[in-house]
Parts: sequence; structure tokens; C-alpha cells
Amino acid sequence: SGGEHSPHLFQFHEDGFLVLEHFFTAEECDSMRSQIQRIIAEMEVPPHCRTEFSTKEKEQLQAQGSSDYFLNSGDKIRFFFEKGVLDEKGNFLLPKEKSISKIGHALHAHDPVFKQITHSSKVQELGRKLGLERPVVVQSMYIFKQPGIGGEVTPHQDATFLHTEPLGRVVGFWIALEDATKENGCLWFIPGSHTSKSHGRLVLA
Repeated sequence: SGGEHSPHLFQFHEDGFLVLEHFFTAEECDSMRSQIQRIIAEMEVPPHCRTEFSTKEKEQLQAQGSSDYFLNSGDKIRFFFEKGVLDEKGNFLLPKEKSISKIGHALHAHDPVFKQITHSSKVQELGRKLGLERPVVVQSMYIFKQPGIGGEVTPHQDATFLHTEPLGRVVGFWIALEDATKENGCLWFIPGSHTSKSHGRLVLA
């Protein structure tokens, strides 16, 4: 609650991030988790589309830079898998539900549960309080943290991947659907790092 001078808003502009606990109810989180399990159960990924997702720049350029499946995923629901879960023929070495790294990038547009959450009145209200004007949802992702496999997500600025001119026009909403702790891979921020210059720009071609 509070207007443009609220402590929350001051903290957001000062640190570049804001933690809001219990923003979504347990029931809303459960509904998203249940829906993603249904999507996985129904997914059929042709062998030539089995793209491993990497957060390291060189590997991204190799694995995704020439991949139409990745580059054309902005308006579709598509599946990306952890490194090392596919054999040389593109067959799964682990069960599909244990192999997946993320689902993106248009859940908000094509799935009714995620569409309702994304455009909910409380998300819209939060956007207004953060000063967003005529906001556009550019992408949505469901990110998995599979036990025992998967590489680290190296420190990065989102503007490296979602470039805007001028910089800093992208705001990310990160929703923890399970308790996120240091032990199971929570999100980390460097307070104030949003005011530093961009650390680069990833160009896939």
C-alpha cells in the first residue's frame, strides 16, 4: 500500500529490486504448478527441436544462436532442456519431467492459468505503483531447478537479453512457486547494480 513516496517504492528505486512476500496465495502458486505439470504431460517435442538451454554466452551462441526453435519462441509455448539429458541422437536419458530446464516464452498469451495470473488486478496495480506506463508483457518463463543436474545461472543483467533503448525499461516479476532458500537455489541480487552501465548485450544471429 502507499503512493509514490511509500517505503517500498523508495526501496525499489534504491536497490533495483523489491521483495513482496505472499503476493500470490498458496492456492495460486499451486494452480501454476499443477498447470505446468499438465503442460509437461502433454508436451511432444520433435527431435530436431530438442534444444538444450544454457546460460553461458558461448554455449548460447552455439546451441541457440542458429536455432529457429529458440529464436521463434516469443509467441509460442516451447520447451528447453538441461545440458546432458539428451544423447547424441536427441533421445532423453532421463524422464522428460526431470530433464526440462524451462518453458517459454509466451505462457502469458497461450495458457489460461498463466494468462490470468499475468494480467491479474494485483499485478496491474503493482505495475502502476512501480511507475510503469503502457506496459507490454514481452515474455514469460517457467524455470525449473532440477535436483542433481543443470548448470549454474551466472550473474547477469536482464538488459543483456532484453535490450531496450534507453536501457532500464524492463522490469522482471519473479515468482517463487516453492520456498526459495540458499540451499535449493534462490535468486540473488546486487543492491544498486541496476544503476551501473550495461554489462553487454547478447546478440543471437
